[in-house]
Amino acid sequence: MSLEVIILAAGQGTRMKSTLPKVLHAVAGKPMLGHVIDTAAQLNPTATHVVVGHGADQLQQYFEQQLQHHSLTVVEQAEQLGTGHAVHQAMPQVDSDSVVLILYGDVPLTQLATLQDLVVRAQQGNLALLTVALADPTGYGRIVRDHAHQVVAIVEQKDATEAELAIQEINTGIMALPAAWLKQWLPQLSSDNAQGEYYLTDIIAMAAKSGHRIEAIHPSSEQEVQGVNNRLQLAELERWYQLQQAKQWMAAGVTLADPARVDFRGDIRIGQDVLVDINVIFEGQVEIADNVIIDAHCIIKDSRIASGSHIKAHSLLDQVQIGESCEVGPFARLRPGTVLAAKAKIGNFVETKKTHVGEGSKISHLSYVGDAILGRNVNVGAGTITCNYDGVNKFQTEIGDNAFIGSSTSLVAPVQVGAGATTGAGSTITKAIAADELGVARGRQINLKSWKRPQKKD
Repeated sequence: MSLEVIILAAGQGTRMKSTLPKVLHAVAGKPMLGHVIDTAAQLNPTATHVVVGHGADQLQQYFEQQLQHHSLTVVEQAEQLGTGHAVHQAMPQVDSDSVVLILYGDVPLTQLATLQDLVVRAQQGNLALLTVALADPTGYGRIVRDHAHQVVAIVEQKDATEAELAIQEINTGIMALPAAWLKQWLPQLSSDNAQGEYYLTDIIAMAAKSGHRIEAIHPSSEQEVQGVNNRLQLAELERWYQLQQAKQWMAAGVTLADPARVDFRGDIRIGQDVLVDINVIFEGQVEIADNVIIDAHCIIKDSRIASGSHIKAHSLLDQVQIGESCEVGPFARLRPGTVLAAKAKIGNFVETKKTHVGEGSKISHLSYVGDAILGRNVNVGAGTITCNYDGVNKFQTEIGDNAFIGSSTSLVAPVQVGAGATTGAGSTITKAIAADELGVARGRQINLKSWKRPQKKD
């Protein structure tokens, strides 16, 4: 049987105290809804339906900007009348011969294997339900079983008896079942309950009454099914997720100075014998090769670092490529388009942008080099800047192999410095310097013997 997924994302999330829809609040740098959609996509469903309500315009914008690679059907729930009502809104677009998996946009970390288990059981003709036992089940619907230990109903907290409130096994809301059953049972739901809503959970009793088998499976941890209703829960889920990531990387041969003080926010790939100090953040698409050292307080975003390189403390790398055995930092900022060839060095308080730095070249201190191409073994002195912007357009600076750029040189682009050429310290270079030439462009020094230093007046 084919699979279709329905994701409920219509809730307002009033306890988040935010104008942002709850499901767009992020875990590990990705909106919770994005986690759910990405995991569901790995099941290869024939269709994914997202039910939206509060913040529908913001959600639609998110779909258009961030999820273009997903094929989604967006269904609006104009009135929030409960989970059963929400699922009902999507059913006209669901094939009756399919299996339906129901997920929640604010339950972001359910594992693929757990969902696969649910789907397989539903494709075998069962109602598969995800449940978990909690030490404190307060607020959740309770799983009611008969004397044969078979699931026969789910009772919501506000409708439960004292005996039912003592049950610790709770409903996660996540389930899979044949679509035909949903189309039969959803119109029969009643809002005659404490909350005046159409509970999706009421179909469990209908299934039991009809003699259908209800299979309850359990996640590997309760955090897999933990929903988020406030910012405290969001933070708790973030820390749990990050700790799981840290454990996986350490098992794969990465040394983390403190697993509680590193964040993985994206698609991260790390080789063996990599050393990561405290308070390092990886964002987006990041590839770290073997034997890389990353010192404390660095941010690595959408970047590749080749083997043997050393990223020193307090450095920011954003959309850059670092070659083998390079040194970067401390306190360096490498902006998009920076490419370092092997054994290049970027020192403290250096900023680069759209710059290719050749093999063995050095920009060691207090410099800005943007829109530039540096050859091999170039030495850029402290305080050097490329003047690449005239207020409207950007221009390129080209520096040949083995050139020496004296301290505090201003290179006014477009300009070329030939191979083996030198610029005098403090020069403002506006014209090309040929290979092996010395370019000096600075005001002539004048010393006035009769000059007197000003004195403070009484």
